[in-house]
Amino acid sequence: MKKLIALFAMFMGLYTSHAAKVDTVAVQSQRMKKQVKTVVISPENEQAKAVLYLLHGYSGNYSNWVQRAPRLKELVDTYGFLVVCPDGGFDSWYWDTDRTEYQYESFITKELLPYVEKNYHVTASRSHRAITGLSMGGHGALYLAFRHQDLFAFAGSTSGGVDIRPFPNNWNMKQRLGAYHEHPAVWDEHTVIELTHLIQPGNLQLFIDCGTEDFFFGVNNKLHEKLTYLNIPHHYLTMPGKHDWNYWSRSIDFQMAFFNQCFQQTNAVK
Repeated sequence: MKKLIALFAMFMGLYTSHAAKVDTVAVQSQRMKKQVKTVVISPENEQAKAVLYLLHGYSGNYSNWVQRAPRLKELVDTYGFLVVCPDGGFDSWYWDTDRTEYQYESFITKELLPYVEKNYHVTASRSHRAITGLSMGGHGALYLAFRHQDLFAFAGSTSGGVDIRPFPNNWNMKQRLGAYHEHPAVWDEHTVIELTHLIQPGNLQLFIDCGTEDFFFGVNNKLHEKLTYLNIPHHYLTMPGKHDWNYWSRSIDFQMAFFNQCFQQTNAVK
């Protein structure tokens, strides 16, 4: 963690231009029978080999990150990897459900990744892919990474809803999973904290952060404790902050620094 913070501090002192290229593309989803808007942020040199998939939160959309955390463009130029922000729907939680329009797990893993790797000059390998997000998107990033370790080598979450069960009446989740008291097993299968058994030793590098005044702070601590108990290596950062863009605009610096380290290690091995 000290190396991560030192790296972040070093880059904070560098001058970087705001020349990152921002595209909004419409990715056709055959599974959901619709087009999904997606923001793609490319570094100035447009020679990125690695990709970070960055997910938005509940009630948000594909444009949130680039609009609410404009420093993201500067960070893309500094680190030189692609950032892709797909629309995850108002309340999808990035699950597949029995409704055609809610197949976001399949969309990201089976449609979005191939689209990005066909249309941008990035390397199509798990060691060049990372995924993270905020709130609902933090849950979604870990949920997808735990279940698809063949696709992602690195994953994170900022202010993530990493255990949904303490909030059975919130954020339209019961419309997707059924009522918790009637379908507890289904909720267990769709909550990140109950999927840690899927993590293969040494297969995922993880970075999790949360503000100390966030209503998800408790469940993030529980996930950290469980990962520690299971001897699953991970980085866990807490900072003062609430569940808002003031916090996420700061936390993205640490997230980006972490994934940059991951991608640099991949290149060093080669």
